[in-house]
Amino acid sequence: MKFDREKIKSLIEKNGFENVGDVQEVMKELFGDIIKEMLEGELEEELGYSKHDYKSKETDNSRNGHSKKTVRSDYGEIELEIPRDRKGEFEPIVVKKHQRDISGIEDQIISMYARGMTVRDIQSHIEDIYGSRLSAESISRITDKILPLVSEWRNRPLESAYAIVYMDAVFFKVVESNQVRKKALYIALGVSLNGHKDILGMWISETEGASYWLSILNELKNRGVEDVAIFSIDALSGMEEAIEAVYPFSEVQKCIVHQIRNTMRYVTWRDRRPLARDLKTVYQAPTREAGWNALLALEEKWGDKYHLSIKSWKENWESLSTFFQYPEELRRLVYTTNPIESVNRQLRKVTKNKGVFPTDTSLLKMAYLAIINITKKWTVRTLEWSKILSQLVIKYERLAKYIS
Repeated sequence: MKFDREKIKSLIEKNGFENVGDVQEVMKELFGDIIKEMLEGELEEELGYSKHDYKSKETDNSRNGHSKKTVRSDYGEIELEIPRDRKGEFEPIVVKKHQRDISGIEDQIISMYARGMTVRDIQSHIEDIYGSRLSAESISRITDKILPLVSEWRNRPLESAYAIVYMDAVFFKVVESNQVRKKALYIALGVSLNGHKDILGMWISETEGASYWLSILNELKNRGVEDVAIFSIDALSGMEEAIEAVYPFSEVQKCIVHQIRNTMRYVTWRDRRPLARDLKTVYQAPTREAGWNALLALEEKWGDKYHLSIKSWKENWESLSTFFQYPEELRRLVYTTNPIESVNRQLRKVTKNKGVFPTDTSLLKMAYLAIINITKKWTVRTLEWSKILSQLVIKYERLAKYIS
């Protein structure tokens, strides 16, 4: 519907607008009048006869006055007169029974929550726009409406096979039993056989270990993931054992970047640059054998001074050197968990205003909304995917049956 110029000019002359506030006030009145007429029209349709037209009446039900109701709208609070019927059978559609909000305010609150705004910020914003203040409990109830979506998303069926699955964690502070605890939000990111990324799931836990990871991997399997070619992981305790138990034919690649960080933790500032330069000869070697020989040379040069750092590389060499067997395009994808760390960085950015989450549920809500916003942008498949997939299928023949 669109007003023509003459109607608009008449409206301006009649109301003597002087500023935008005057326009908004009239729009508020007009909006309220339109809603009232729509409600009257709904009741008329329900009863089957217009007001005072008793000759057309074919029902024993009738009008029964009005009840006052204040609702929140895009124009602020509006008082409506809701028509009633004598039998109480009238169920209005435009403003439902018990509905107190007919604006887009709930969507706005959820959008603000998804962008990391605190409850206090949301309250101030809503008060500025609508002239009324929502309680923290009201905001929580509104955001709780996404919980069924969170549950549905976390339990949705997954694809039968994935080329790569990255697993990592990001830590947040959460209140539990009146104490602030540090909890990990674990995330699994998969690259499908079509080359597209997706977040497969998220879990909150204080502890990790083989039994914990076993439950997560079994959950992925129960949701349909029959096979994974390669797992790219941080040095998470118990993860390798759990992978072997659930996906015995999968390869495991520990993140080189995490390994380098852990190595540098024991190195003095003065030695960091030369040691980092020597480390490159290990993970940038052309073959696994060349990488191992470079590691032995590194040990000979730095082993006495940084025994623990070099020892960690040797003890984890089997899972640190998996990527050597792949072509360059695939090496770049699996030798680090950077794709999932990028998600973690965006989660931290969204949650930076949240010092402490009041519950696990509030953390899940925030993480879900952020993840949905992040994954909306994942529309392009991985670069050079056709070439990568052909290499994967040659190496892992079992994957061929999952390619449509």
